Amino acid sequence: MTIKTFRGLLNTAASPAADIISKIRLKTRSGSTGYKIVKFSLMATSPSTNMEGVVKIYSVPQASGDNVIDFSDPTLIAAGLITQSATGQNYPEDQTIYFDNIIVNQDMFIYSAGGDYDASVNYYLEMEVIKLKDNENEYVTLKDLKQTLPQHG
Repeated sequence: MTIKTFRGLLNTAASPAADIISKIRLKTRSGSTGYKIVKFSLMATSPSTNMEGVVKIYSVPQASGDNVIDFSDPTLIAAGLITQSATGQNYPEDQTIYFDNIIVNQDMFIYSAGGDYDASVNYYLEMEVIKLKDNENEYVTLKDLKQTLPQHG
């Protein structure tokens, strides 16, 4: 099993009014490589920081980021909630992470938003690399593209 890792900082201190977005580039010309999340972790930027943050990973770009987690959204691949107090002996760091067991072959988008405190957060992502057969490639690509099209009805 081949694992590919991604990591980064979603820094609200640099632009507190803006949506914090990071793009994970997975798309290839042929689309014959798929990826499945096997580990997703969050970490505060400092142990002496009060922080509350929500990090969400989507299969398609979102209009904006917020701190609401809605598992009924089919484009939501993973979500994490992290809280930490500067006085760790009273309120230690805590995180809740969930991710879907799906295979993607298109780019993913990571959004971060905070609560009452700073929401700058580091993320670490491990993804299993999967060689897709032609019919799997078509299915995964069409599923991802269908989610990006406007819905009519």
